[in-house]
Amino acid sequence: MAGSNGKQKTVRDMILSLGLIGIAAAVIYVFIPHDDSAPDIKTVDYRVELLTARRAASYPVAAPEGLPAGWKATSVRFQGEQSDAWHLGFQAPGDEYVQIEQSTQKPSAFIDEASQGARATKQTQQIAGRTWTRYTGGRYDALVHRGDGATTVVAGTGSLAQLTEMAKSLKMA
Repeated sequence: MAGSNGKQKTVRDMILSLGLIGIAAAVIYVFIPHDDSAPDIKTVDYRVELLTARRAASYPVAAPEGLPAGWKATSVRFQGEQSDAWHLGFQAPGDEYVQIEQSTQKPSAFIDEASQGARATKQTQQIAGRTWTRYTGGRYDALVHRGDGATTVVAGTGSLAQLTEMAKSLKMA
């Protein structure tokens, strides 16, 4: 019987230790401040990359001018070695995402990649003097313009109104 008494004390001590650890963890969680909100996305300055892309690309590179407050540039890149690929991403109002993608790559593959699987609809619209075709059904909805030496895709999780607003603000140079 002496052996079982020692085992009971060991189990009891382990349960008490776990209880104390649980209480300590609860106290730490309650009294140490923590922020459960989404982190603030940093804005990027894309002017240098835009100037570089406009000098190097074989087509007029698109960038927005005059977007209203609430649009934040979050990502930018130009890859001259990969079909003069231009990317400019924005956080739109309502925490939606809208991107501008341009490339001289084969349009079908480029559009599929930029829209993440969207397919062309029969809907077209004139925006800022250019004809844009609407794409839906992928991860992103998109507006696509073919011409000016490249394919331009405005895509993202934003609404059609936000995609249209971005397409309307694009200046090609």
